Amino acid sequence: MIDEPPRPDPAAGPLLETPEEMRRSGYAIVDAIVDRWARLGDDPAWQGATRDITEPMLHGPPPEEGRDLAGLLDTVLGDVMPLAGRIDHPRFLAFIPSSPTWASVLASFLINGYNIFQGTWLESSGPSQIEFTVTEWFREWMGYPEGGGGLFTSGGSAANLIAIVAAREAAGNPARGTVYASGQTHASVSRAARIAGVDPSLVRFVPTDDAFRIRPSRLLAAIRRDRAAGLEPFCLVATAGTTNTGSIDPLAELAGIARDEGLWYHIDAAYGGFAVLDPETRPLLQGMELSDSLSLDPHKWLFQPYETGCLLARDASRLEAAFRIMPSYLQDAEWGPEHVNFCDRGLQLTRTFRALRVWLSMQRYGVAAHREAVARGIALAKGAEARIRSEAELELLSPQCLGIVCFRYRGDESIPAAALDDLNARIQDEIVQSGYAMMSSTRVRDCFSLRFCVLNYRTTEEDLARVLDRIVAAGRRLGAEARPPGPAGESAPA
Repeated sequence: MIDEPPRPDPAAGPLLETPEEMRRSGYAIVDAIVDRWARLGDDPAWQGATRDITEPMLHGPPPEEGRDLAGLLDTVLGDVMPLAGRIDHPRFLAFIPSSPTWASVLASFLINGYNIFQGTWLESSGPSQIEFTVTEWFREWMGYPEGGGGLFTSGGSAANLIAIVAAREAAGNPARGTVYASGQTHASVSRAARIAGVDPSLVRFVPTDDAFRIRPSRLLAAIRRDRAAGLEPFCLVATAGTTNTGSIDPLAELAGIARDEGLWYHIDAAYGGFAVLDPETRPLLQGMELSDSLSLDPHKWLFQPYETGCLLARDASRLEAAFRIMPSYLQDAEWGPEHVNFCDRGLQLTRTFRALRVWLSMQRYGVAAHREAVARGIALAKGAEARIRSEAELELLSPQCLGIVCFRYRGDESIPAAALDDLNARIQDEIVQSGYAMMSSTRVRDCFSLRFCVLNYRTTEEDLARVLDRIVAAGRRLGAEARPPGPAGESAPA
């Protein structure tokens, strides 16, 4: 039993709350989150508002004097939080969503309440041990050797930046350094290269094949052409699970090219990396273990809250060679190499205790439950692909890969091909505006594409079937308007 803490001294100032006030407001927040989770599938998958609506409600100067907390929480819960995508909704199929477990949410409460500084072992010995332990789990799952390691980050964008900076440092900071990726690579790679000082004109986007995977022969030709022109190739970025289609580059073959050409080999596995937990999917990811670094996002397929990312390196000392700086004001934090100061491996000195979320989730539910949830998401996407293939009015644009499948409403031959992009955009808008499901679109093979990304452990086969039913129904109704008029000026019959 935790002893009742002393009541705050009123003379200490107005920023302190009494224990009773903290409990009352804390329980109210927990109740609000639990109530939200309990009715999540019944609420809209997305609800937004334009600024002309939000600004009158929420904009204005801060008050000079404090206000009642209960009323403020009513405003937050009633006017702020609902105007957002419910990204953990079972029919939120857009982008690459996130569906945290309750244990990871509890860990987030603790992380914020204890306000751990996790830059050095000195100031966070227990938390640093947890981060070391969890990154060791990841190292083993990904097939890296001992001596590999990494750190938690805010997400894949920060992880990609850390990797490219480490690659640049390992190459001796080349003045005309060149980075290679495919046109399907996440946009954060281009941004990271720019921040790292790479001329944007020296980021090469290598063509992809029919499965949206980088073409090794074209990559090799580009590297050799650039080297002959006096450029300095130093980094290759492959992708294990692209955002558009879920495609996986030929990872093992690219590893051989990177090795032979002396390039740092980074794999952006932010989306697909944790699919190695599924034995049936793991062979598709063969070659990840050959990379120099890996971006991973536990806030995707390890079911964690946002800003739970990770970078792993085959040799963790190469991260420290790029980032370690020891100013005199940190000399007390030098405890020896066996005590990892995670600030030495990346961008941040002030860091929060992100690894607790993963540790508590794994301890609470076990690896098997996470493995099953990953495999289930992939199986649901396969089932959606099978339904799309069997539906005469739907057209598959990119086969299922991982949890992603891309398709469109095609209708019958009476709908002109030139009208299909607009028709599918209208279908997309209708589905999203209805609130029943949230989908994002993309372009595949120069076509407007509807897109499912199945990741949420709450999503069911029935959810996907009903969304597809609504797409077909909307397509039939809106498609009638897209048909050219018949001889009498009426729409051609369906």
